[in-house]
Amino acid sequence: MDHLTSRRAFARYVAASPLLAALGASACEERKDEDEIAEEAREHPGTLGEPDQELGELVTKAEDALDVFDMRVTAERTLPPAHYGYIATGVDGDVTLRANRTGFARWDIRDKRLAGIEKVDMSTSILGTRMETPIIISPTGSQRAFHPDGELATARAAKSQKHLMMLSTVTTTSVEDVTEARGEPVWYQLYATSKWEVTEKLLRRAEAAGCPVVVYTVDLPVPSNRITLSRFIKRDRRDCTQCHAKTDAYGSRNTSFSRKPMFDGLNMTNADFDIPLHDWEFVERLKAATKMKVMVKGITTAEDAQRCLSHGADGIVVSNHGGRAAESGRATIDCLPEIARVVRKQVPVILDSGIRRGTDVFKALALGADAVGIGRPYLWGLGAFGQPGVERVLAVLRAELRTVMALSGTRTIADVGAASVIRNT
Repeated sequence: MDHLTSRRAFARYVAASPLLAALGASACEERKDEDEIAEEAREHPGTLGEPDQELGELVTKAEDALDVFDMRVTAERTLPPAHYGYIATGVDGDVTLRANRTGFARWDIRDKRLAGIEKVDMSTSILGTRMETPIIISPTGSQRAFHPDGELATARAAKSQKHLMMLSTVTTTSVEDVTEARGEPVWYQLYATSKWEVTEKLLRRAEAAGCPVVVYTVDLPVPSNRITLSRFIKRDRRDCTQCHAKTDAYGSRNTSFSRKPMFDGLNMTNADFDIPLHDWEFVERLKAATKMKVMVKGITTAEDAQRCLSHGADGIVVSNHGGRAAESGRATIDCLPEIARVVRKQVPVILDSGIRRGTDVFKALALGADAVGIGRPYLWGLGAFGQPGVERVLAVLRAELRTVMALSGTRTIADVGAASVIRNT
């Protein structure tokens, strides 16, 4: 079957899917037909800048995906352009987005032979949370834009595959409902607003839901220049004004508060996420205000890692927001070694941004991470197939990690270390 025929077959499959019905009549009216899909595929081959061997193929069932890039291709063909563009975008010229992938290629894995490994143990523990795998579901907002079940589908997949899940402040499903779907408390990611009373109430609600850890994101104090998203929006022929009004129901200019249940009942007048005046004292304020452990997310330098330690952070997430915040051009995997040297295992270190394969997970662990977070891969699975798509992404990454651990002679996560990799440039 050639590419065009397979795309047409997939379009017919999607047209009959319950997912399409759930999106409503307006989505059906604006749905691209198979010829348009094929034409756009030729004119717009993609904007993620993945190497050629990672382009993936269109699949019609979650279990047919050979790697996470098959989910990427399928999600791009399934989702409305603006919604896929939200997943795809970096900032400015997407230089940092691409660097997050190419950075992993600078590290090679040192295999070990005749290691006598019968069974690989991928389990670990971070801040009292026991995990069967070091692969964590990172916080991403607005998941119901990618599937009607949104965060509930992700939480159910996390439960079935036994993965830790972080929930975004701008979730489209409440922390209470997500916790119920997950079957145990999730970690809560915090975007602190410009109003302390709002931030405090978010903390109290997360605490009441049983969240043991709050992950304070610090790398997006001002809006970022997401050009790729804007280009995808221009290709979207739907009327999006119902969901994206100029002002929201709270009277704020930041429509991120609209239709986000974590802000229900809160006075958001004049509140915003743009917080350039926050400083390191805010970490101490969070520590004093909550019973939860406080991790700081968005750290990319040794100096800031040291500041995290000095101000009492319980953990660090090495992250550049998936290349969606600043256009530094620097991959998180290249930031990790200097941070690990400063931290020296005093607090746990998690790396996200750019993880696509089990070998990426392994390299991050070898360079000092205690665990890794994934974002785009599970959103591709969610957009393509809902819960089964997320489950397949998690299963693929876990299987890949198990294989590379066995081939490199590392039976446990603790066995993965600096001697497991070597820089090739």
